[in-house]
Amino acid sequence: MNIQKKPRLVVVGNGMAGIRTLEELFKLVPDMYDVTVFGAEPHPNYNRILLSPVLAGEQEFEQIVLNSLDWYAEHGIRLHLGKEVTRIDRARRRVIAADGTEAEYDRLLLATGSLPFILPVPGKELKGVISYRDIFDTQTMIDTAKVKRHAVVIGGGLLGLEAANGLKLRGMEVTVVHLAGWLLERQLDPVAAGLLEKSLSERGLAFRLNTSTTEILGNEAGEVTGVRFSDGSEQPADLVVMAAGIRPNTQLAQEAGLYCNRGIVVSDGLQTYDPRVYAVGECASHRGIAYGLVAPLFEQAKICANHLAHYGIGIYQGSVSSTKLKVTGIDLFSAGNFMGGEGTEEIVLSDPAGGVYKKLVIQDEKLVGACLYGDTTDGGWYFKLLKDGRKIDDLRDQLMFGESAIGDAGHSGQSRAMSMQDSDEVCGCNGVCKGTIVKAITGSGLFTLDEVKKHTKASSSCGSCTGLVEQILMNTLGSSFQQTPKTKAVCECTSYAHGEVRKAIREHHLLTHREAYDFLEWRTPNGCATCRPAINYYLLSSWPREAVDDPQSRFINERAHANIQKDGTFSVIPQMKGGVTNASELRRIADVADKYAVPMLKVTGGQRIDLLGIKKEDLVEVWKDLGMQSGHAYGKSIRTVKTCVGSEFCRFGTQNSTQMGIDLETMLANMWSPHKVKLAVSGCPRNCAESGIKDVGIIAVDSGWEIHVGGNGGIKTEVAQFLVKVKTSDEVREYTGAFLQLYREEAYYLDRTVHYIARVGLDYIRQRVVDDADNRRALHERLLFALEGLSDPWAARIAGAQRHEFQPLKLKMLPDPVEA
Repeated sequence: MNIQKKPRLVVVGNGMAGIRTLEELFKLVPDMYDVTVFGAEPHPNYNRILLSPVLAGEQEFEQIVLNSLDWYAEHGIRLHLGKEVTRIDRARRRVIAADGTEAEYDRLLLATGSLPFILPVPGKELKGVISYRDIFDTQTMIDTAKVKRHAVVIGGGLLGLEAANGLKLRGMEVTVVHLAGWLLERQLDPVAAGLLEKSLSERGLAFRLNTSTTEILGNEAGEVTGVRFSDGSEQPADLVVMAAGIRPNTQLAQEAGLYCNRGIVVSDGLQTYDPRVYAVGECASHRGIAYGLVAPLFEQAKICANHLAHYGIGIYQGSVSSTKLKVTGIDLFSAGNFMGGEGTEEIVLSDPAGGVYKKLVIQDEKLVGACLYGDTTDGGWYFKLLKDGRKIDDLRDQLMFGESAIGDAGHSGQSRAMSMQDSDEVCGCNGVCKGTIVKAITGSGLFTLDEVKKHTKASSSCGSCTGLVEQILMNTLGSSFQQTPKTKAVCECTSYAHGEVRKAIREHHLLTHREAYDFLEWRTPNGCATCRPAINYYLLSSWPREAVDDPQSRFINERAHANIQKDGTFSVIPQMKGGVTNASELRRIADVADKYAVPMLKVTGGQRIDLLGIKKEDLVEVWKDLGMQSGHAYGKSIRTVKTCVGSEFCRFGTQNSTQMGIDLETMLANMWSPHKVKLAVSGCPRNCAESGIKDVGIIAVDSGWEIHVGGNGGIKTEVAQFLVKVKTSDEVREYTGAFLQLYREEAYYLDRTVHYIARVGLDYIRQRVVDDADNRRALHERLLFALEGLSDPWAARIAGAQRHEFQPLKLKMLPDPVEA
């Protein structure tokens, strides 16, 4: 009896492109091939895009593995890890690894990726000179940072900047050396790059631009000691990271006689000149282009799988790529001809102080390029206009202000998820459209972000579309949507994430740290400095008046109720509701300043007076002498409600903003929250109180008040989003209270309001606070219930609570044993 054998498919390369091709192939023909995979690294397939978070300490390697060893076994894949293929015998149709392992093929897929470009300079072979391409390089940097101090990163591209940032976070002093005149010259224009350089410099990175490296210096032990540049200057270095670019890894293909030119040359079906051999990914050259971004690689994988499945209907025509990056927490986006040139015109919005820069390039009434820094919200929309080649003459006046400003074209008032068509792309890395996600949610019964990642790959690569995917989930499922907790565990004491911990505390009525640790089987019996503050907040916010507060689970500022300064002293900021004070308070502040020799008094941006340089042992007496309430400037809590003078004195004022600020600060007194919360009330649209960059910003208009939420004036300025317009002061208090209570109940510990809104979407906030009146009132009542009866912490300490916190440690001398 003749048993027909399956054709043999051998994949050389266990990276993202090769394995993605297999995933696409298994969707089409799950059992067509007998598959063998060779991987030079001793690891299963992992997400190289996420090496930077591993270096920065934000993720562990296990969290970036894309396909576990079980996945290979489930699909019957014969996997050879740690085996580099060194020869292809095309005549006998087999591959041979360095250790002699052989595999015969009927079809061969080359996914050999790229190699880092190592500068051909003396000293490149020294110990401590590495590239940045894989987990081995990443671990080398992590280990080096534990024992060494100085690092030089050669290359100011994405990898170089991420390496520099990670090493800086690991405690090293880092200098970035770049041959070009500005950073990320392939992704940014000089203006955006200048903003990026300024921001990174403020974080402690040093830069040498327009600089060429001529030699790596070393000692007699063969270890790197520094770098010499073309101008003769030198830079000390215990570690040198070469991140100066990549080149396609074609050596194996070239030695096998396959045609290579800037990569392994492939057809529109991803076939090489040998029809039995295919190539995908960074090693492939299609129409003269070798792509280094993940989105084109995945497009190639889909077409290649189509041909391997003998469908033969897919044609790869190249990729129109955009770049959406998050460099050390700064959002960047570019697409098309963002540099402009002859025959083009530019629309530019530049706000250096706010950290926002946008440039749109137009040619023949079409958008042909875009460069965004700091605010990339509309990057996907601009990219769609660019790809579609749509005329933008009817959008020109509002184009710079994004999709939400375009009326019927942008579906004003809706979230981006709601306004998108099913054919619009959500995940650029994986080429996943909105319709695919919605179909997976409804057809496969998906309820969480992790399930969507698993079924569609959306949000599984760089993660920049995560918020959009969650909005689609929420819009599709409504109340059935299950919020996905942060994938990273709260800390090393547990495998549970923030959302899971909070859910357990709510559902099982846990009231103390001990109950929480025991129920959740905490690895460390009493927790650690990371998890204890989070657990404390989740207990108190879930069960107000019942949960037991543990002062020792708070950060030092919250334990001392003052801000610790770099010299060990503290700053004290008394409450001045709405920024209003009087002569009596000012005299008391002056008297305290004299009595305790306060070295500095400063007016803060929140319209308060800060007394800096108070000794810890003097804090209680300072508070007692001030006779004022705490301004809460030290905690994850309500901070200030900033106001302008409003209609009481200003000729432009339309409402009494000062009184509104006082009322709000009175209502929210002593409120703890996931992170600090700042409010502002402006008496007219001139917005002198800067309401547009506050967690809650209230702006008076002739007919009432506008409420905006989610602003942030920190390192990355976020403009607050319009929530609702109301008529009365009572409504302002109710809507504000409801929003803040929703944030208190659902945000993860240390999330600002902007991060919470980005995760759940503004439409979800509107549904819970604006559209559902009963729920709004319930939220507001729960807030008032939680805050009722809370005492001012300064008053409690004056009365003697936690007195030991403020007393200097006194050593009691034991008697001499001889004298005793």
